Amino acid sequence: MRPIVQISLDLTNIDEALKTASMALRAGVDWLEAGTPLILAEGLHGVRALRKAFPTTPIVADLKTMDGGYLEAEMMAKAGATHVVVMARAHEETLKVIVQAGRDHGAKVMGDNLGCPDMVAGAKLCEDLGCDFVIHHIGYDERRGIAARGLRMPSPLDQLREVVQAVNVPVQAVGGLTLEQAVRCPEYGAPLVVLGAPLTIDADAFKTASGDLESSLRLICQKVHAYGDVKVGR
Repeated sequence: MRPIVQISLDLTNIDEALKTASMALRAGVDWLEAGTPLILAEGLHGVRALRKAFPTTPIVADLKTMDGGYLEAEMMAKAGATHVVVMARAHEETLKVIVQAGRDHGAKVMGDNLGCPDMVAGAKLCEDLGCDFVIHHIGYDERRGIAARGLRMPSPLDQLREVVQAVNVPVQAVGGLTLEQAVRCPEYGAPLVVLGAPLTIDADAFKTASGDLESSLRLICQKVHAYGDVKVGR
């Protein structure tokens, strides 16, 4: 699979999301993510605005669905999302119905293992129940809370190889990765590279980071795409 670069628009207003998305696509980013903060702030309007502005670009709606899976996926797909996110810790029925909604409405489903006691088992469950992708995710609060206690902050890279080897669907790693770590994800067999807080978004203010972000993104995209095809599956 050709490596994919996805930017997480963890912003809280449509105008800034559109501006950041335009810049990211100029730099070579492949997919846009309507991040959870944007969905909370703007809802379906944010996804519709992204779809209108970028009619052919894949859009991930980071719903973090825990219940009501069919309706949430249906609404987002009709608004223009091509991918929706469900949590592995949701009830199995929720994963099953969101997968069905994805099939019915033309959206792919990404299963997120954030918070699973066994991250590898959580990833495998998502695949077994029909998810098209796995998100191996160390959460924002978890990272900050552990670091505040003076302990080593966990990284998705800690178990990324294990997750990749456990499933046959494409994997992306999310959660506190440095630029260097994000670019290396294809080396671990994870072709979906996500750029977000703290790489391109100010993680404390949830606004676009300062500096020459476009040039940085262009360099990142060039490096990721230069990997060529990444083998997916065992």
